Amino acid sequence: MRAGTGWRLAAVLVGLAGVARRGGAEALADGIQARVGQRCAAALAARAKAQAGAPALETFRPLVRTGSWTEVWPDPDGMDCPRTVTGEVWTAAIQASLDRHATVRIPGRSQPYYLDGPIVLKSGQSLVADAKAEFRLQPGVNTCMVRNENIVGAQGGPVPAGAEPDRDLSVEGGIWTTLATSRRAWNGNARGRSAQQNDVPGCHGVILLNNVCGAVVKGVVIRQARAFGVHVSNSRDFLVEGVAFEDHGRDGVHVNGPASYGVIRNVRGVTHDDFVALNAWEWRGYTPTFGTIHHVLVEDVSGTGRVSADPASPLPDGTAELRLLPGTKVFADGSRLACDIADCVFRTLTDIRTVKMYDQPNLEAGRDNDFADPIGSVRNVTFSGLVFNRPGRFQIATHVEGLRIVDVQLGFVPSGSFSLVEIGPMSATYKPKPDDPATWTEIFSPDRDVTVRAFRLDNVRVRQGNGFAPFADAGSRLVKVADQKPNPGYPQTTPRGGTGTARLLP
Repeated sequence: MRAGTGWRLAAVLVGLAGVARRGGAEALADGIQARVGQRCAAALAARAKAQAGAPALETFRPLVRTGSWTEVWPDPDGMDCPRTVTGEVWTAAIQASLDRHATVRIPGRSQPYYLDGPIVLKSGQSLVADAKAEFRLQPGVNTCMVRNENIVGAQGGPVPAGAEPDRDLSVEGGIWTTLATSRRAWNGNARGRSAQQNDVPGCHGVILLNNVCGAVVKGVVIRQARAFGVHVSNSRDFLVEGVAFEDHGRDGVHVNGPASYGVIRNVRGVTHDDFVALNAWEWRGYTPTFGTIHHVLVEDVSGTGRVSADPASPLPDGTAELRLLPGTKVFADGSRLACDIADCVFRTLTDIRTVKMYDQPNLEAGRDNDFADPIGSVRNVTFSGLVFNRPGRFQIATHVEGLRIVDVQLGFVPSGSFSLVEIGPMSATYKPKPDDPATWTEIFSPDRDVTVRAFRLDNVRVRQGNGFAPFADAGSRLVKVADQKPNPGYPQTTPRGGTGTARLLP
């Protein structure tokens, strides 16, 4: 099927083999959970040991350093205001406990634990913090806060074979902040680098897991941070569970390829960017590695109805967004690496604003300097158990084969213009200087063709009185497919548009 130049309703195959396909997705999810549970068992055992018998952190107090510095915080009127802070820096004490006992148990207290660099976990080590223990990155450190030992960087080509991963490590509990106290005040902590000196390019996390196997992050709160909350890359057999974000300034859980057999579940709160991102291809400044992502389960993810305190927030109502970014990485020597996304399950999702599956060149480096060539593919991905208390949508502007969206509950009555699924190349204009069209650039890839095969939308229900009723003809009423066309009025009107076509095939 080929769409016309405007939005056209798609004749979607609905309901065929729906139960069997959903059963396949459940089996896939069960298999991912079973493997991750088995491979993470040692890390969970070390965590239990840390909770039960780790020596008191106070034993290492002689290594604590007290210092004074300036931090910027908003005043009662919301204006950024510098203030002098005296605090205790606990990095060396925590690290000493890990190095000596392989575990550290950090109690809650009224004062924060400041860090002046990353806490480094080696294989078999475990950090367990009380839920009220708050960790703050000292201003100007500009690194991650926790990382594993053996970080691997591979921005010039595929990850080298034989890179031995760190194994069986865990981080649990605590409140972690890099002091991004407002949208303007980052307190010198803009990046989540792996180290202050000789860092591995592309690392960008509060909690950084790169080159790990059998790693667990559980029950953490990421508060007002500028880097990705949990940044995972070149890893397998990982569990990220029970993560809450409080006015977090970047992506929440961010996974870069190569990555496989991961479980991400029970994610809550407010981020200013993607809640969960599976970015197999990536802007080169935001990942140390590239490659395919496969066999990942994402479940129990929820936005929030709380309105952000910051009116400038791009997501003022806290609604979560999910991203799947495939592509083909072109390295400096001209070689290419397929960075696809395959065999993933997303289920029990509430109030997702947008599920993003589209090509997006690197605007920071200049879109012609860093882009996927060709665009990537998403294969065999299922979304199920979706609740929308307000409108949300799937934007599909990359190649997709075997996408299933099942068990959807709409808590509102859709208008005639509402589309749950939008398929086709996209166009939007970024205006760094709104009055100077010479500075404007295209955000997406409107000249790229998009093909979607084997798509299913099953079991959509809509609010009716105090309950829910089946939504008739969901495939034709909620799915739209469109080609792009050039905008002859650009730049007087935007976006620029393009020549990309959309195809929806059985």
